[in-house]
Amino acid sequence: MRPFVPFFRNPHLLTIAGNYWHRDLDEQRFPVASKLYATEPGVQVLVHSQAPPGEPIAQLILVHGLEGSSAAGYARSLAQAALEAGCAVHRFNMRSCGGTEHLSGRTLYHSGQTSDLLAVVRQPPHSAPIFLVGFSLGGNVVLKLAGELAASAADLIAGVMAISTPIDLAACVRQLDKPSNIIYARRFVTRLKERVRAKERLTPGLFDLAGLDLVRNIYDFDDRFTARAFAFGSADNYYATQSSNQFLERIRVPTLVVQAKDDPLIPFAVYDHPAFSTNPRLRLLAVEHGGHLGFISKTRPRFWLDRVLVNWVLEVRNNVTAGFVS
Repeated sequence: MRPFVPFFRNPHLLTIAGNYWHRDLDEQRFPVASKLYATEPGVQVLVHSQAPPGEPIAQLILVHGLEGSSAAGYARSLAQAALEAGCAVHRFNMRSCGGTEHLSGRTLYHSGQTSDLLAVVRQPPHSAPIFLVGFSLGGNVVLKLAGELAASAADLIAGVMAISTPIDLAACVRQLDKPSNIIYARRFVTRLKERVRAKERLTPGLFDLAGLDLVRNIYDFDDRFTARAFAFGSADNYYATQSSNQFLERIRVPTLVVQAKDDPLIPFAVYDHPAFSTNPRLRLLAVEHGGHLGFISKTRPRFWLDRVLVNWVLEVRNNVTAGFVS
């Protein structure tokens, strides 16, 4: 595997570059099919699917990050790489995301909400092995789901990939609240507030907006809105019950976790978790640089991460043990 040589060594520049770098997805060669999946009464989620010519050799279900959607750049470039390799790709929108607020009933989404993804995975037809790919918050969702399913996961999915994943939600929220991360924190909080207001317009009386202007950070938002909306009680209990780190030991399908040590949003110390040395199904690929979802290479091809993930899918599918160079 080609070592990752970052375009920038500054993690903030990498993070921003990864978000804004242009990514091509050929929708003429690989037409997009949009499908709504009913996941529970009154709730539907939107999935954008594309397939290569002929039978796909694998199927990838991509799960976006906080306040993202199926249109995220990282999802588009991975979709292109996977399609060219002969894989079908399904870009999953969490409930209320991707313009589906009106389809999410009386709820939004949260960081450990696995039921919608599981409902999509369980719905036929599936003609090729399924791999779950989660980015940032989506990584927490796919790891948690694999751990929840434990040994039964093998009946549904062939493998899991998680990138730049906040496996300890409480630690990552504290990290996000640092002054050096103010640009990201403000963006997330602003978008979360906008989502609550939009949902309230669609479903009057769903939220008490009186406290919305008092929200200054992610913890405040989760304590006042997320925890109450999903009956977690408090943000602390929400983080404690929905973090994927407590499910890592139970994962029983091949799982690749890609993490930059300089990720500004995720303290690398959270990866000092015993499961990465005791669970043979877990493989941690840690690189020195990369920021948060910012794996832009100094040389072409620019999207180093996409090649890593596609190669790993092919290796798992062919029962080949992967060897990585970090």
